[in-house]
Amino acid sequence: MIASLRPELAPLGKRIQQARRGARLTQPQVGRALGVSKQQVSHWETGRSDITREHLLHLAKLFDVEMDWLARGTLIEVSGASGGDGAASPGLTALGQKAPTPLSPATALLERVANPHADTSYLARFTAPEFTSLCPVTGQPDFAHLVIDYAPNRWLVESKSLKLYLASFRNHGAFHEDCTVAIGKRLVALLEPHYFRIGGYWYPRGGMPIDVFWQTGALPPTLWLPDQGVAPYRGRG
Repeated sequence: MIASLRPELAPLGKRIQQARRGARLTQPQVGRALGVSKQQVSHWETGRSDITREHLLHLAKLFDVEMDWLARGTLIEVSGASGGDGAASPGLTALGQKAPTPLSPATALLERVANPHADTSYLARFTAPEFTSLCPVTGQPDFAHLVIDYAPNRWLVESKSLKLYLASFRNHGAFHEDCTVAIGKRLVALLEPHYFRIGGYWYPRGGMPIDVFWQTGALPPTLWLPDQGVAPYRGRG
């Protein structure tokens, strides 16, 4: 019987494959080290089979990678690449390649690249004016204008992986506050910036708009921090 593809496992499988190749190991070698077949390793990498936490821990140790990255994709390290969209770069799974929208935020792979100006205090801003998620109770769509500001330290977020991560919320049910703060916390865990803030400006539902703001870190004293530029919601009155 041929195992069927499990799309929600594909990002994990890509990380396993990337880490195995980085460790210069073959599938048979990994199988022997873990006491499983080559076919089992192949099924993990192609998203055709679940993997136990125990096996994942063994893989992280075998490949000499962070367990948190292997399990959730939050600690990928790539040097010498650009944060903007462009040609494919070694180690990146989305940039310059055809990448499907992840099924959920939990399966989305956020990637980071080295900051080429780590000795300079500056601000990077991402704006997502058409962010969409689902109400966790009714299943109806919610819409927001997100503004993300951060003062990079050693890392920049790779922008295509960020776009795919934000797009993964389209089928994800969560309240406005949860979406906004969860996005901020995941980016902070990935980037470890000097300073970070996110503004979630949500469109009205039931006659009431909700705005959510979260920040962390110390603002560098010489940093230019512009206003987020989103006007308060006004009706026609």
